[in-house]
Amino acid sequence: MLLGVAGVAGCSDDKEATTTTTSSASTVTVAPSTVTVQPTPTTTAETAAPAPVAPTTTSAAPAGGIMPAVVCMNLQAAQNLIQDNGVFYSRSEDATGEGRMQVNDSNWVVVGQSPEPGVAITEGDAVLSVVKIGETSAC
Repeated sequence: MLLGVAGVAGCSDDKEATTTTTSSASTVTVAPSTVTVQPTPTTTAETAAPAPVAPTTTSAAPAGGIMPAVVCMNLQAAQNLIQDNGVFYSRSEDATGEGRMQVNDSNWVVVGQSPEPGVAITEGDAVLSVVKIGETSAC
């Protein structure tokens, strides 16, 4: 900070005019504050490694199943029973020889089957001979 004071004596006087200037400077020193941060100790949980698991051996399930007796059953019910025995693909054919396709399986009756009941089968082995409901058959 700088202060100035000026004094002027009268002009008519033979005295010497005096000018006084006063300046003052001050220095302020600011020390930086110090902040100490203590790290917070952390705890790591020790986890035990999982115990080794012994490999298990599984025998593969036999592919396929056993052919059930499905003659005189509705075609849809016969297919469901074959699927319940583990085979999901069976075939059907028109027993009249006309080559009609079985579009709505519930409209047909099984009049013959290959292979016979009790034989082991896999996908596509079961062949069901069918006629439309109401057509002449032994059922």
